[in-house]
Amino acid sequence: MSEGRTTCWLCERPVGTRVQYHHPIPKSKKGRFTVPVHPICHQAIHANFTNAELARIGEDRETLIANEAVAKFLRWIADKPPDFHAPTRK
Repeated sequence: MSEGRTTCWLCERPVGTRVQYHHPIPKSKKGRFTVPVHPICHQAIHANFTNAELARIGEDRETLIANEAVAKFLRWIADKPPDFHAPTRK
């Protein structure tokens, strides 16, 4: 990884100019730690999991990516540029 480059916690692609910070454990569930994510990846997380589910999963990225809808999203987004954005379907 080049100096100053950050990768998205969910898809592991480099982030571009638009980056958001996701709380693996939601703030509403007392989560404090954040991870960098693309806005589209952030939307995909929240489109597929409730805050209660995210609180149970915590920082276990492997559980998130094992979800069939998230896995399909990750295959689709894999070759997109860092600042790519499109509407996210639930």
